[in-house]
Amino acid sequence: MAPSEEGYNRGLNARTVQMIAIGGAIGTGLFYGAGGAIEKAGPSLILVYLAAGLAMFVIMRALGELLTYRPISGSFGEYAEEFLGRFFGFATGWAYWAMGAATCMAEITVAGKYVEYWWPSIPTWLTALVVLFVLFSANLVSVRLFGETEFWFSSIKITAIVGMILIGIGVLTLGFGHARNPTVTNLWADGGVFPNGFGSALMTLQVVLFAYVGVELVGVTAGEAKDPRRTLRKAINTLPFRIGLFYIGSLLVILSVASWRDFHAGKSPFVEVLEQIGIPAAAGIMNFVLLTAALSSCNSGIYATGRMLRSLSQRREAPAALARLSSRHVPYAGITMSAGVMVIGVIVNVLSPNRAFLYITSVSTVGIIFVWGVILVCHLRYRRLVNRGALPASDYRLPAAPYTTWITLAFLASVVVLLFFTDAGRIALVVGAVFGVMVSVGYYALLGRESSRY
Repeated sequence: MAPSEEGYNRGLNARTVQMIAIGGAIGTGLFYGAGGAIEKAGPSLILVYLAAGLAMFVIMRALGELLTYRPISGSFGEYAEEFLGRFFGFATGWAYWAMGAATCMAEITVAGKYVEYWWPSIPTWLTALVVLFVLFSANLVSVRLFGETEFWFSSIKITAIVGMILIGIGVLTLGFGHARNPTVTNLWADGGVFPNGFGSALMTLQVVLFAYVGVELVGVTAGEAKDPRRTLRKAINTLPFRIGLFYIGSLLVILSVASWRDFHAGKSPFVEVLEQIGIPAAAGIMNFVLLTAALSSCNSGIYATGRMLRSLSQRREAPAALARLSSRHVPYAGITMSAGVMVIGVIVNVLSPNRAFLYITSVSTVGIIFVWGVILVCHLRYRRLVNRGALPASDYRLPAAPYTTWITLAFLASVVVLLFFTDAGRIALVVGAVFGVMVSVGYYALLGRESSRY
């Protein structure tokens, strides 16, 4: 057993890992962020989700090849250290931790928005604080409880999206409900597929990529999954189906039932379209589902950040105390530190409740682009070593590599360039640059401390 897996229980079975993979692919970015993205891009948002989905498939197959070569908890940082050197292992581990913390801040922000649907007098920051405390407590109990909680969260999300698609198909084919003009021609009749131009569609990539944050979570479960090679492979193989159904399918139905002009930032398109159809009870139920989705993503984020801190600590790249496990084999020290940092999200909601989600998701997107890019570069390096006969080949290979790997790297680089053209994106890049400086300083301080011991 590798050092980063020591002390863990393999309490995540195939059923649970499957649902964690699905849950990671369905979150606030789709349920909540899609409203503003539709307003900006119109029906072309479907094509943006499709392009990003193809990139996610390449990233996950590249990660899957690495995981079948060596399944290990905290895999992103471990692979970066093995194939790119210690600095990149250090930087990747901390970047993924920071991204996970930022994502949780976004999720608790949106949880507050959903609670406002029923109780407008409750401030967003208060809901965010309560949600963070409850999920933090749940993560301290056991990995099995985390897995079961995530299983049921994901089950609710899947049922809701499938129900939404079926209702939409019923409106389009049978004509029930009170939608103003339900027809598939809404996808192109009102200003075309690109009503605001191709450039506006490109500018939604930041929100779209945030929607896919979490698909890589299966890599973090490697140390606690039963039969990880078989289980993780099966989870990754279902990714195209999940993207096709949950993202492309739901958006096709929503944008057929109602015109893209009916959707706006700050309100879930899922709730809005059900209100148009005239099923108020269904809208309330969907709002509950959206709240569940936010809780699910935050729950996964707390899980992942705690494990990543422990992996860093075991490599002596974080304080030694963060490697501690509880009697239930849970990395309680890493989870506690992560949850403490996530309180920043509560503070952002106090200072700027209307812009909090956009700012936090932009920061999260910069972090995950770096991590996904590192996964791809590690895959290129792994394949090169395999071709030289230095490492064993995996039997689960990324199709058409290295060409698909290079194309996906270019795609991620283009998204970084596009971030310069939005206010939130520029703030995120500045935050990312500052974080990069902090990581570099921390790394060289670590080297200095180690050299002083000898």
